[in-house]
Amino acid sequence: MTKETEFDVAIIGAGTMGMAAGAFLAQQGVKTVLIDAFDPPHVKGSHHGDTRLIRHAYGEGRQYVTLVKRAQQLWEELEQQTGYKIFEKTGVLGLGPEDSPFLQETIAAAQNYDLPLEILKSQEIKERWPGFSVPDHFIGCFEVGSGIIYSENAIKAFKETAIKNGAHLVTNTPVQHIDMNDEHGVKISTENTTFYAKKVIITAGAWAAKLLPDLNLPIQPIRKAVGWFEAPADLYDAANFPSFFIEDQDKKAYGFPSLNGSGLKIGKSDGGQAIDPDLHTQNFGLFETDEGDLRHLLETYIPGANGKLNQGKTCLYTNSSDHDFIVDYHPENKDVIFACGFSGHGFKFGSVMGEVLSQMALDGQSEFDISIFSLKRFGL
Repeated sequence: MTKETEFDVAIIGAGTMGMAAGAFLAQQGVKTVLIDAFDPPHVKGSHHGDTRLIRHAYGEGRQYVTLVKRAQQLWEELEQQTGYKIFEKTGVLGLGPEDSPFLQETIAAAQNYDLPLEILKSQEIKERWPGFSVPDHFIGCFEVGSGIIYSENAIKAFKETAIKNGAHLVTNTPVQHIDMNDEHGVKISTENTTFYAKKVIITAGAWAAKLLPDLNLPIQPIRKAVGWFEAPADLYDAANFPSFFIEDQDKKAYGFPSLNGSGLKIGKSDGGQAIDPDLHTQNFGLFETDEGDLRHLLETYIPGANGKLNQGKTCLYTNSSDHDFIVDYHPENKDVIFACGFSGHGFKFGSVMGEVLSQMALDGQSEFDISIFSLKRFGL
């Protein structure tokens, strides 16, 4: 054991949440190592594909609003501090039947937290954005202050911040074993190096269950497909078209306007294939449904954007059994913290989760109420 392998905090998984936590810790002078099986940003996890939505009136549950408002503030601060383009205010339009539970929760969250949210009828939607085709019984929930996080830029900005402030980043180095009972602290074994840390944060995404097999984490990695489709700029570029999500019974989707000629981006927020993350590759088109399901959504709701496929990609969701996050201390060792199961809606929280995890490591608790994310809710 040498000083080069001893740290105050080790972070296993330097993707969205881990890289942010590393930046927050390093800025406070904490001796930090980040260990990743790849070299972030990369195409093996859940952060690639250029863009993610950030919404504040939160249909997944109003209990998330305080966190997402803080996340927005931190994203904007990161942009100012680093010069990376991170946030784009496109507005986000939610579409679905008026009785959609998701849209009703979106409206309730806006009312509870006094967030600006326009409620639009079907005809008003089509008049404002003629690129949409929506049924007469649909409503729209338009949140003008929300929009896009440039996900890979965000990872790069946190990476730069962490390294500039002294964090040690170890890439292309899978962790093979974590020993929580070593006399020198938590022992982290990789193929060539053994690290020791007083505190460990595990933010390994789809690999969390493999690194913590004793916890039987109720999570499942899912392979997801997303595509960019050629679309007329006068209807679908960011000056003329919002970011959006659709909640229509068996059709759940999200998407983005065409950015710098990229094409309209669309993905399904449901479905996908259960997968071992070690087998995940960039194999868009392996299943007919990769492109077929996306085209069906376009035909139904955004027919003018159903053009040539410019590119398709796959990524990973890691769904918890109830689709809420899992963030907690290890029940057998409070020096080990884990955050996983972000269920396809976690990226927007990456900034604030970095802050939360750094507080958990340094202070033994977070200033935010994260009790809803406890592992105890599963009876584990």
